[in-house]
Amino acid sequence: MIAFTDVTKSYSVGTHALRGVSMQIEDGEFVFLVGPSGSGKSTIIKLITGELKPTTGTVHVNGYSLERIRKREIPYLRRTVGVVFQDFRLIESKTVYDNVAFVMRAVGAKEEQIRERVPYVLELVGLETKSRRHPNELSGGEQQRLAIARALVNNPSTIIADEPTGNLDPARSLEIMSLLQEINKLGTTLLVVTHQMDLVQQFGNRVIAINEGLVVSDGMEGQETNEE
Repeated sequence: MIAFTDVTKSYSVGTHALRGVSMQIEDGEFVFLVGPSGSGKSTIIKLITGELKPTTGTVHVNGYSLERIRKREIPYLRRTVGVVFQDFRLIESKTVYDNVAFVMRAVGAKEEQIRERVPYVLELVGLETKSRRHPNELSGGEQQRLAIARALVNNPSTIIADEPTGNLDPARSLEIMSLLQEINKLGTTLLVVTHQMDLVQQFGNRVIAINEGLVVSDGMEGQETNEE
């Protein structure tokens, strides 16, 4: 579960990124977080992953209190939260298989576990026939699928997808969103951060809209989001 209660975040330069955000995302939900550039979306991601601490208010993520989390606890928090980045962050010198295996090795997984888990995850995202390819041999959509596989492989309870379709054409974007929906059906909590309202409108999920550091609406798609 993710819960923000009256969260503010100010930076040393005087910027007030969040100005009293309260929201709750239950286990197993699929939620869109929308808003224009500079609205506070990136700050929310950094708070959830423990990169930042709130200035005031409380942030609870999967059993951890982020306002008072200890440095040594952050790696354990991050094992519960997989992040899919807009720029993929793939390792070009490694194969598809080894890009995914690398994430498991980073948390100390045994080679036996890696040999069992990586093929399963690659099949889940539709890359089982591309395991020996390198990222530069994949299409943009396939690279995004690989990024999703890396976020999934350590079996986090929550996945944050940051503009996961920002570099893709409409058809590939729809494919990626459909894949994320299938992952959600397996029980994983999904938070998709995007500004692509035309894509959001094709799905009947809950939408939290943020603008100028405030939640301006929270409801199922079809209700007013006040994003403009």
